[in-house]
Amino acid sequence: MFAMKYRVFLVFALFTLGLGQALAGPEEELRRYVDENTQKLVQKLNAERGLYDKDPEAFYSSMDETLDQFVDFRRIAARVMGRYARQTTSEQRDEFVEKFKRSLFDSYAQALVSADSFQITVKEAAIMRENDARGTVQMELVNSSGTRYPLTYSMYRNADGRWLMENVIVEGINIGLAFRDRFAQEMEENRGQVQAVIDGWGDTIESLNLEEELDRS
Repeated sequence: MFAMKYRVFLVFALFTLGLGQALAGPEEELRRYVDENTQKLVQKLNAERGLYDKDPEAFYSSMDETLDQFVDFRRIAARVMGRYARQTTSEQRDEFVEKFKRSLFDSYAQALVSADSFQITVKEAAIMRENDARGTVQMELVNSSGTRYPLTYSMYRNADGRWLMENVIVEGINIGLAFRDRFAQEMEENRGQVQAVIDGWGDTIESLNLEEELDRS
């Protein structure tokens, strides 16, 4: 009798789960997708905190592999270069993508691995009415002291139908725009020598204090 009840319950549970997924709208599907990938990244970071001090290269490779499945670094890097991307060769664009990713890692990895525990809650998603391949996801990061930080992921759906992150807004600061403004500034200071800007991008990121930007917002 118990086995029969268990089987009936199991079938009912699976049917209910499938029905819930079928009834979920595109916004809810996007919210679930971002939540799943965000929690996966947080878990990966927590699991490999100790690896950073032992082998930074291994830590970078591991996190890079996970991030590449969710973040379109090539698209972000192209937007950071802005109109100057037209002045670059394909080799320079490839080089900047790698420099861009590595500079973020070198500048912020230490802060991430040394930070106290935090939680990220994915609240809601919205898909643009005029373009169903673009959307935003509202999130909230809560640190160990209870301070809350609003986050917004800008998402787009690629040709394969997969959602990828193309920008992030932290407490009203558009991070992609901040990087793009800095790239343009570096181009002016280097008299339009794009290779010089690419070569020095790591130092540029270190000098770009986003925490001060957030404090002023």
